[in-house]
Amino acid sequence: MTPAVGQPVDRVDGRPKVTGSARFSAEIPLPGMAYAALVGAHIAAGRITSIDTGEAEAAEGVLAVLTHENTPPIAAQPPLLPSLAGTAAPGQTFFPLQDDVVHYAGQHIAVVVADTHERAQHAASLLHVRYAEEPSVTTLDQGRDLAHVPEAIFGGFMPGRMSRGDLRKGIDEADVRLDATFTYAANNHNPIEPPATTASWEGGELTLWDATQGVTSTQQTVAALLGLPVSRVRVVGHYTGGSFGGKAMTWHHPALAAIAARTVGRPVKLALTREQMFTSMGHREEQEQTIMLAATGDGRLTALRHHKLSPTSHFDEWAEPSLGVASQIYGCPHYEGEYRLFRANTMTPTFMRAPGEASGMFAMECAMDELAERLGMDPLELRLRNITATDPMTGDPWSSWGLEECYRRGAERFGWAGRDPRPRSRREGHWMIGTGMASAGYPVAQPLTPQRARARLYADGTVLVQAATPDFGTGVATVMTQVAADALGLPVERCRFENGDTALPQIAAAVGSAGAGMISAAVHTAATALRDALVARAVADAESPLHGADAGAVELRDGRMVLRGDPGTGESYAEMMHRQFLPDLEALGSWNPGSGANGHALMTFGAQFAEVAVDADLGIVRVRRMVGAFAPGRVLNPKTARSQLMGGMIWGLGQALLEANHMEARTGRWAASSLGDYLVAVNADAPDVDVELVEVEDTVVNPLGVKGVGEIGQVGAGAAIANAVHHATGRRVRKMPITIEDLL
Repeated sequence: MTPAVGQPVDRVDGRPKVTGSARFSAEIPLPGMAYAALVGAHIAAGRITSIDTGEAEAAEGVLAVLTHENTPPIAAQPPLLPSLAGTAAPGQTFFPLQDDVVHYAGQHIAVVVADTHERAQHAASLLHVRYAEEPSVTTLDQGRDLAHVPEAIFGGFMPGRMSRGDLRKGIDEADVRLDATFTYAANNHNPIEPPATTASWEGGELTLWDATQGVTSTQQTVAALLGLPVSRVRVVGHYTGGSFGGKAMTWHHPALAAIAARTVGRPVKLALTREQMFTSMGHREEQEQTIMLAATGDGRLTALRHHKLSPTSHFDEWAEPSLGVASQIYGCPHYEGEYRLFRANTMTPTFMRAPGEASGMFAMECAMDELAERLGMDPLELRLRNITATDPMTGDPWSSWGLEECYRRGAERFGWAGRDPRPRSRREGHWMIGTGMASAGYPVAQPLTPQRARARLYADGTVLVQAATPDFGTGVATVMTQVAADALGLPVERCRFENGDTALPQIAAAVGSAGAGMISAAVHTAATALRDALVARAVADAESPLHGADAGAVELRDGRMVLRGDPGTGESYAEMMHRQFLPDLEALGSWNPGSGANGHALMTFGAQFAEVAVDADLGIVRVRRMVGAFAPGRVLNPKTARSQLMGGMIWGLGQALLEANHMEARTGRWAASSLGDYLVAVNADAPDVDVELVEVEDTVVNPLGVKGVGEIGQVGAGAAIANAVHHATGRRVRKMPITIEDLL
């Protein structure tokens, strides 16, 4: 029987999604449904002096208008913790409608509930709000002199300042020094499905259908905010239409939907508009990074200094961890990293695909390319001279590596060896052609709580595996059927995965590429426990052909338990279960990664290559082809893995050339507030993308050796494109996105 893991199995949720039978959170039909509309503040700083709700309340179909004057106070504000912790995970430690203070433009200041969506939206437009406006701080230039170095960022999990070695000594040992400053526009979340919650109360029990990456995170956050026992909050999220970090944390709307539903005494549906997504679910913050590289004449790095400046909210110390992978991927002995934050009139920024790694490695890899040019060295050779098999921050060996193999195989597929290193050396008519490359890395995140799954085998020989995790487009339902099938020796078509409900065994939010590793570990543990229980029953059963056999000598093949080396001796699950009057048999599996990694450092590695064409007259950049080679440990399904990596690479293209938003300093509001003026990559922008999977064995990260692919596809993609733009034009652009104006 061919193992299911490692096979390109088609997605089991493909048919319901393409036929429309899949129900998303905004599509849940409930009797007596009401609809909520959010109202956002029109100023960036100040106070509300009055809200006239009379006209809105008198509008046809309106059931309630909630403002700070009549919204009940929240019970408690949970701390800002990563959703991977498996605990409450609010997007920010501020909850609206509690007082008259306005902290940022778009802040929710009212909720209007009506009997139809259209009436709620219309009534929301009838509110008359007066403000006492105050000066705001929203841009880097406004906040530069107000910045401080925080003790910790990212929910307190990462220090604000890091160092190793002696930076001054490293600079003195160098023959070449490079200083560069990189700037980044803010990015906003725009998955296909806007965030939505449907809330329904039955007595004191609350059920939420929520578009989320973690039903457990939503459950625990809303329970804390409303002062409810966790057992009285159920969250369901079978299908989520994309997230990429925007639905990793729990924002205000699930709790507001619950408050609205309790107020009007009927189910309430609350869906953000596309415009509200720009002010209601975090963003990748505007930032500036300064980097200094020092190296010997033969290309050995001796010193690295990397500082970052960015805005955070009034209530949280948040910054993308941009300095992490950039400080670890090369063996530089002397290092200093520092985050500087200033309080701004903005909501708390949040995770966005490759959160920090994409921006930090853009600075690092563009600087490495520039250093290679100064040294007269091939960019790939410079990287090969500096890679390290140990984490330079701790000295621990990587649990698995593969970076050198990614360089070699990626370069071969791309044709790097035939590259003329001279900028502007290749033209096709009025197009200037350039190629570039970059390293990629992403830390392997481990959950802080045990992850659980349940496996139940029925007497007909089919198995049901359950875990709370939602599927937000990654193909988790498909991959977990493969994991269960192999553990139980069953064909994939006889396995089913049920997910997306807090009534099922607990799984933390699948963020930071951790989903495949932690969920497969729990599923594998549950299915293995079920397998062991089946075998134990068989060898103890006097009527079984396996009676008295060594349990360790029993194998599972196509729904049968057989002796190793003697497949004719054995019986099917169904035969044994019918004989023992067992309609089903189940086992619960729990995987706890613990607090350490057995003295190892955890990282996924890769290499990115890109070819661009730049119009010499117009400055238009077209990415022609991209090659990425990645070493994500064990690959559970190459089809879904390649799809995720390809999506990350194309998003890296969008980040490098298209995605940008800016705060208007005068108003403190985003310049772009819809997909009409916020640009994202579309099919016409997509080049040929070639993904190479470099499987490496990893016995440390989890039982199946899975490191994940969700984030790393974006890391290094932007830098490879920027380096290719320089090779084509001879011009260094130290910003994202690179625009036509930068090249003219």
